[in-house]
Parts: sequence; C-alpha cells; structure tokens
Amino acid sequence: MTADRVLFDAPGPRARRRIRVFTVVSVLLFVLLVAVALRQFGQHGQLAADRWTPFTQTSYLKFLWQGLEGTLAATAMSALLAFPAGALLALLRLSLSRPVRWLATAYIELFRSVPLLLLLYAFLLALPGYGVNLPIFWKLVVPIVMVNAAVLAEIFRAGVLGLDRGQAEAASAIGLRYWPSMRLVVLPQAVRLVLPTLVAQLVNLLKDSTLGYIVSYPELMKQGNDLTVYTHLLIQAYLIIAVLYVILNFALSQLANLVERRMRRRRIQGRVAPIAGAADPVALDAPVA
Repeated sequence: MTADRVLFDAPGPRARRRIRVFTVVSVLLFVLLVAVALRQFGQHGQLAADRWTPFTQTSYLKFLWQGLEGTLAATAMSALLAFPAGALLALLRLSLSRPVRWLATAYIELFRSVPLLLLLYAFLLALPGYGVNLPIFWKLVVPIVMVNAAVLAEIFRAGVLGLDRGQAEAASAIGLRYWPSMRLVVLPQAVRLVLPTLVAQLVNLLKDSTLGYIVSYPELMKQGNDLTVYTHLLIQAYLIIAVLYVILNFALSQLANLVERRMRRRRIQGRVAPIAGAADPVALDAPVA
C-alpha cells in the first residue's frame, strides 16, 4: 500500500493518459512562457551583463548566504518541532479518551483554518502588549510550528487509518497497550505510507519561512528585499532567490526519494530473508530411506 492509495483514488488508464497529456501541455506552456519572459527581459536590457555583475561580488554573495543560513535554520527548527507535535496530535485525536480526542480535534481544526500570516502579526503586534515578546527567530518559528503541526496531524492520522486493522490487533494480541502499540507498531508503518506527503509538507514549511520579513527575521526573502532596495536590481535579485528555492526544494525531494527507496529495499529484504536455522524444504520433501 502506498500513500497515494491512502490519500487519493488511484487513476485508471484513461485518467493516466489525460495526466500525461496535461503534463506535456503544461511543460510546453511553461517553456513558452520562459521564452517570452527572456525575450521581454532582453528587449528591456534586463539581461545585460552589468546588471548581473554585482551578484558576483563577495559582499553580495555573503549577504545572500546569511539569508540562506537564516532560512535553513528556521526551516530545520520548525520541522524538528512540528513533525513530532503533528504525530502526537494525530495520536491524541485517535485516543480512546473522548475529552482528549475533542481537545486535539479542536486544536487541529482551529489552526488548520487560521492563516499563518495572521498568527505572525499576532506574535509581532498583539502578544507583546500582554508581556509575550519572543525573540525574532521564535516569532517566526512558533507560528509556523503551530499551523504545520495541525496539518501534519491530519497527514499522520490518514496514514494510521490507512493501515490494516490487523496491525493494531496483532500488537494488542502480544500484550501491548494502546500507546505502546501506536508508538512501536502502527505509527512507524503509517509514516512509510505518507512519506511523500510529509516531504511535500516539508517543502511548504520551507516556503512558510519566506514570511520572515514580517518580523524582520533575516531569511533569504528578507535579504533579497533589502538587496533590491540597495541595488534597484529587483528582477535579478528575485530570479536568483527563486533559483535558490528551486534548488532547495529539489534537494528535499531527492532526499525523500532516497529515504523511500531505502525503506522499500529494507522491506523487500525483510520479506525474502531466510529464517536462520530453517530446514531445507527440499530435504523435508525427500523420501525417507
């Protein structure tokens, strides 16, 4: 079972053909759009060498590198907190205790509905008036964690519900209670099912860090904005930042593919590995002299 079967209906032959056609058409339209954009940039002198030369200087590169470090730090810390919190919220929503289940459901539904931008403004403008004035880094990270934990909780819950009930029943049969069976048996298998979706959410989390300019956190987008004010090279700066984000997202996707391949390889090896000390089936079928 894959994550696609858990979260979506598998497309049939006609749907797959339509997807291929739409993909080809979309790629052609994208290439055409890029060609038209490059032509317009060239006609207005945006591709001239003197407009790109400043970005080869050490000071400019160091300035952008500081923004890249800020983006990676905020994304890493947000992921480190949001993923375990999302898993915990999913288990609480599946809890056998009705009050616990209601509280977890209320949190998830609330913060899935509240825009991240609104939370950032609350931490920036409203909460300091009540004595809650976090450092700039946490003014960005805490709202990202609060929103993404709610979204991740639903992803984890979909993975748990997508598993065969026999897994939980088998854990119960060997004496495991609810929480140990969820932690040791059910949740690890659910993570394998929804791994691609988790990576997609990690990419969204990386994009959420671009809102750091609201709290004046020096992430990549904030550094790019400051750079455009200083150089007045808006198109060049934003194109470079866009390329950096594409590289980051591509690296995350490749990392996820690597992890998924290794996990699949381990499952296959676990299924075909011979049991130590098992008797040779040929010898068992051999006639007794």
